[in-house]
Amino acid sequence: MSVHQDIETLVDEFDLLGDWEQRYRYLIDMGKALPPFPDTARDEAHRVKGCVSQVWLVTRRDGDRLVFEADSDAHIVRGLAALLIRLYSGRTAEEIRSVDAREVLARIGLAEHLSPQRSNGLNSMIARIQGEAGAA
Repeated sequence: MSVHQDIETLVDEFDLLGDWEQRYRYLIDMGKALPPFPDTARDEAHRVKGCVSQVWLVTRRDGDRLVFEADSDAHIVRGLAALLIRLYSGRTAEEIRSVDAREVLARIGLAEHLSPQRSNGLNSMIARIQGEAGAA
């Protein structure tokens, strides 16, 4: 499935949910569904700077694609990381650079419901992923 088809599917999923309490629960569930994160990667080299919560991100190559793993000590932030992984992981650097996650988050109405601190952390995660794609 193309990245743009995946975006439409994600937007449709959030559109099916009613209020923001349901959407937050869905986001938290997305975070809970992330695979276990390696303890060895919970270090300064993998920490995403600019987040109030602890967030770690690992990037690896799979051929011409970048694969991301992430974790956080906060439920909502872990859900946000899961959402970004869904958008970006397994994509080529070109595909990653073509997606503006902030636009997607605005389409699902998430941007307006995040605190300034969570927004800053989210922007830090996006910048890190985009930076990894730029370096690839």
